[in-house]
Amino acid sequence: MTTEARSLPKADPVTVVRARRSLGARLAEGVSGGLVRVFLIVVGLFWLVPTIGLLLSSLRSPSDMSASGWWTVFSKPSQLTFESYQKLLENSDITNSLLNTVLITAPATVLVVAIGSLAGYAFAWMEFPGRDWWFLAVVGLLVVPVQVALIPIAELFGRIGLFGTVLGVVLFHTGFGLPFAVFLLRNFFAEIPRELLEAARLDGAGELRLFSRVVLPLGGPAIASLGIFQFLWVWNDMLVALVFTKSGSQPITVALQTQVRQFGNNIDVLAPGAFISMVIPLAVFFAFQRQFVSGVMAGAVK
Repeated sequence: MTTEARSLPKADPVTVVRARRSLGARLAEGVSGGLVRVFLIVVGLFWLVPTIGLLLSSLRSPSDMSASGWWTVFSKPSQLTFESYQKLLENSDITNSLLNTVLITAPATVLVVAIGSLAGYAFAWMEFPGRDWWFLAVVGLLVVPVQVALIPIAELFGRIGLFGTVLGVVLFHTGFGLPFAVFLLRNFFAEIPRELLEAARLDGAGELRLFSRVVLPLGGPAIASLGIFQFLWVWNDMLVALVFTKSGSQPITVALQTQVRQFGNNIDVLAPGAFISMVIPLAVFFAFQRQFVSGVMAGAVK
């Protein structure tokens, strides 16, 4: 070997690998840095603009809202006032509908989570005749649209005295939320190691103790995710509430729609009512954000 060949520097392996990569891969690597983060931040800010606009509109007087846009608050902070929220608290229709929304959403969420957890555990780890066929029937219910069942169930509720009541809306949301809950939790519980459950059974744990002491703690992220989904679905629902409720049992979504239809110019009540209706689900989501992300990531890993 000549002296010139020996004196040639050796190529860096990292440099060689980078040189062999395609132009698209190198561009993707460069774009995935700070530029994409800036872009996502800008998109997030644009996504928050309607929420900020609704908040500022709810803090302005009707005369200011009719005279100029909500963005003028930044140049005239004196426009901000809580008079609209005071009028909202004096509006019995809105306050009663907000209470009805809580009375509908809380039981519908708790029932779906509780029954779905028990059924998911049964389908995952308990042996009973026709278990797989029953589970396939539950999965088949996922494709049934809500619109198909509105009229038949409305007639049924009318015959048994549940039409127009909060209980009827709760039962409807519970029935249509259970198939997804059972499907989700059964698949999550089925990934629990069998050895762990067998060890608990050898220690004398029954099915109820096994479910409460082993399965529930391990399935906490999935249960939290289900609870958030169910809460958001029921809280933001308008179709079911519009069909099954009357004036005394209407939730906030129907009450706001009624206010728009009857009094189109009372924006001083509609703006704070709409903001409260929107901010409560956001608060619930951010309060359980860690559990929600844990449940999604756990399901993705499994």
